[in-house]
Amino acid sequence: LPRKLMYNDFVIVGPEKDPAKIADSADVAQAFKKIANMNMTFVSRGDDSGTHKKEKGIWQQSKIEPNFGGYRSVGQGMGPTLNMANEMQGYTMTDRGTWLAYNNKLDLKILFQGDKNLFNPYQVILVNPERYPTINYQGAKVFSDWLVNPKGQQLINEFKLSGKQLFVANANEK
Repeated sequence: LPRKLMYNDFVIVGPEKDPAKIADSADVAQAFKKIANMNMTFVSRGDDSGTHKKEKGIWQQSKIEPNFGGYRSVGQGMGPTLNMANEMQGYTMTDRGTWLAYNNKLDLKILFQGDKNLFNPYQVILVNPERYPTINYQGAKVFSDWLVNPKGQQLINEFKLSGKQLFVANANEK
């Protein structure tokens, strides 16, 4: 059974001048529409990760096929994707934790955030030991229990980068 562990969120970053004017969008789907309609550069991870799946879902909500001229699917992780968006002075979607790790090296800024569709939950899930008898189920169970206990949750909340909290622990929320 999956157990809640923590969450952060996704943000849309881009060039400081915000040529697509996404900062005043009503929601993230509208922000994506503006980027596509103005044929701005949008760098997608394109790697079938959770972030990429979330991005594809937002394109679906915006009713836009991400095949406009400025769309770049790069098949890379978040770090290289952010670096490419920076080099091209384009937009991209990133999780806040990776943004905090990279933002001081980038000439981009957060232009859109706070939409409930940008929520990014993390769970801890134990693999079935009957299906995979060679795994260290007991070790995984001990680790999982530690992550969701008060001390593990406190450490998650206290983990900061440049003074900013990366994740919010939520194992004890219903």
